[in-house]
Amino acid sequence: MSSCCTPDGSCQTTDTAPATTTAVGDGHTVTYKVDGIGSAHCQGVVTKAVGALDDVVAVEVEIGTGLVTVTTGGAPDDALIASTVDEAGYDFTGRA
Repeated sequence: MSSCCTPDGSCQTTDTAPATTTAVGDGHTVTYKVDGIGSAHCQGVVTKAVGALDDVVAVEVEIGTGLVTVTTGGAPDDALIASTVDEAGYDFTGRA
């Protein structure tokens, strides 16, 4: 779990960032499960980290469920997405 969140999932800061969504005609969309997304701040951290990857054109992160939907221009790189989520301080558990 990210250091920004308490064990009960509440956020220790008030910094928030909205999910990013972009329409793509030929994109590949995959939903992953990530543990530890319990606040808008956590949602923003994961959205920003995954959204910064090359070939990622859209990211949608659901608070509470931990579902992270990623749209890429080509085939998604699950290993790169997993390591990015882990480096952001969250537990990547795989495809949903």
